[in-house]
Amino acid sequence: MSKEAQIEEVQIKDKFWLYVSGTIITLLIVIAMVKQSENEKFAPIKQQLEEETALMNIRVLN
Repeated sequence: MSKEAQIEEVQIKDKFWLYVSGTIITLLIVIAMVKQSENEKFAPIKQQLEEETALMNIRVLN
């Protein structure tokens, strides 16, 4: 193998790991955005459940 072929192979390997890391980072960002969207979507429901629980937790004194 000539030196030029070795250098070209090293550059291809470097790009491969760059693509792999870029894909992983992109997937993590997408997952985080979906989770945040779900939290925002269910926030009013969670607040309503907490209010109902607070209303149900009254003490009756005789």
